[in-house]
Amino acid sequence: MERLFHIALRADWEQARRDGVYRVSSLGKLLDDEGFIHLSFGHQVKQVADAFYRGMTDLVLLELDPKRLGAAVVIESLFPHLYGEIDPQVVELARPYRPRPDGTFEPVA
Repeated sequence: MERLFHIALRADWEQARRDGVYRVSSLGKLLDDEGFIHLSFGHQVKQVADAFYRGMTDLVLLELDPKRLGAAVVIESLFPHLYGEIDPQVVELARPYRPRPDGTFEPVA
């Protein structure tokens, strides 16, 4: 399976690093609410960011190797979902993900 991505609020990511666990499913929803964490393949990140995070400047893009995740990843409605939490130590890269001046985002290379 190819690399996976998750768009996180900076504050949620920083809290996860302190707590040792990331449990945010999507904007305003927790793993306990949804039952899974929303992920994207690289070609889907821009679409998701533009639709749900447009203009937000406090985002972090988490890059994940699916082989290192401690729970099942299931593809549903063409999107990957992680049925468990993320250990911050398995995040390959966490980088700021900022919008362009028009509020939309760059594609992930």
